[in-house]
Amino acid sequence: MTEPSHPIGPTGPSETSGGDAPSVELPAVELRDIWKRFPGVVANAGASLRVRRGSVHAVLGENGAGKSTLMNVLSGVYRPDEGEVRIDGVAHHFRTPADALAAGVGMVHQEFRLVPSFTVAENVVLGACERIVRRPAVESAVEALAGRFGLAIEPDRPVWQLSMGERQRVEILKALWRDARILILDEPTAVLTPGEADELGAVLRHMADDGRTIVFISHKLHEVTGFCDEATVLRGGKTVAASLSVADTDASELAGLMVGASPVITERPPAREAGEIRLQVRDLRCSDDRGLPALNGLDLAVRSGQIVGVAGVAGNGQRELAQAIAGLRHVESGTVHLVGEDRTDATPRQRFADGLGYIPEDRIGVGLAPRLSVTDNAVLRTYGRHRRGPFLDAASATGHCRDLVDRFGVRTGPLDEPIAGLSGGNLQRLLVGRELVGGPRVVVAAQPTRGLDVQGVKAIQDLLVGERDAGAAVLLISEDLDELSTLADRLLVMHAGRIVAEFDPVTAERHAIGEAMIGHAETADDTGGDQ
Repeated sequence: MTEPSHPIGPTGPSETSGGDAPSVELPAVELRDIWKRFPGVVANAGASLRVRRGSVHAVLGENGAGKSTLMNVLSGVYRPDEGEVRIDGVAHHFRTPADALAAGVGMVHQEFRLVPSFTVAENVVLGACERIVRRPAVESAVEALAGRFGLAIEPDRPVWQLSMGERQRVEILKALWRDARILILDEPTAVLTPGEADELGAVLRHMADDGRTIVFISHKLHEVTGFCDEATVLRGGKTVAASLSVADTDASELAGLMVGASPVITERPPAREAGEIRLQVRDLRCSDDRGLPALNGLDLAVRSGQIVGVAGVAGNGQRELAQAIAGLRHVESGTVHLVGEDRTDATPRQRFADGLGYIPEDRIGVGLAPRLSVTDNAVLRTYGRHRRGPFLDAASATGHCRDLVDRFGVRTGPLDEPIAGLSGGNLQRLLVGRELVGGPRVVVAAQPTRGLDVQGVKAIQDLLVGERDAGAAVLLISEDLDELSTLADRLLVMHAGRIVAEFDPVTAERHAIGEAMIGHAETADDTGGDQ
């Protein structure tokens, strides 16, 4: 372990970068007429951005609008083909993210950039050290920094053992440790519960009040209107509205600017009569990656024509539940029944043959193979149907992929190029389309709309409702209470590996659900029973 370039203290890095403060008249960030092209795609077409120092500035736009590309230019990941980047009035030509960080710009990416085998503390200080020091000192400093910003984390835990929400906290801590004066957050609340998102908003507001500048990419308009000062909207790689005052702009206007028309608001779908039980879990027990209990005698049932929503704070067994149903995690005791058959010991392939569709929360680590082509990823589940002898029938596979791309609105370049080049939203569209095509009998969807824009969320939600209406049993695991309240026919709450409460999603009060999520209440009509 090596020592950070700044002192290790009880509150982590200092809050200022030293030296004379730049003139308050100059914007902290100014991007002028930025162009960035990729093969077959113009990601930014003269986009501009101007951010006041000490403000929380939202960058909005649907998937493919060029938001992440523009932020990658600002953070030194990409070099612009044309245009100028100015920080505190000074022009910069960043060649690497290290150059940007030296100028005070740090970015928290939507896709995690962590070393799974390293601990939280090792990931936080990686690359920010000069000489060897004792590990406990660094872990203590990281823990103090995390506590200061309300980002609860265990500094000595390896990252591979963390939930998605916990990994997001590590990414945020990495930027805070380096004392970035300009902090870019790409969909930072996508893996947080509503309560955690509110807490993060308060943290960002506090940092802005102390002089830091926050650039906040989000698709959740209530967050933008809740704690952002100004907003810039991108569409088609261009800036269509710059530095709008959030206080003078409502969510409907912002959404309209994003999509170029009045957005379609998702309404609660009409109820339908539920059929027989298609998915049943009884007394399920299994361990997490550390060998600690993750599911502690969990029971639930989902019927045909029903969406059962599962809410809970990240790390309370939701990931392990989805994996156990999909056959990706060892079940120590209890049973998993699919379509009336005990499939506890069945392989994932056998469960998929039974009609299980599985949308994992980690689309890159579990759902997709980033180095394989778009076509290869599209046929991962149906590879056997596209073979000609021992080889893949390229024409059949490409046709299947093109059908998925067209049906599910995936924006992509050449289908034979690696899927890693797609944006996060388009990766999710392809993954969801691959799992739902063919009409599964049971769907397990974990965070299926995470990171999607307004139209993308609506499209995925409509697909899930369509599967329900076609007779599928849908288990929807989400940290978005608005989504669960809109889609779920029944709403369960998980805490400490068990179903601790059940609510009517139409009449339930958010504070009561929140109390159950943190283990302060057990209000259940029937905790996961056969309704």
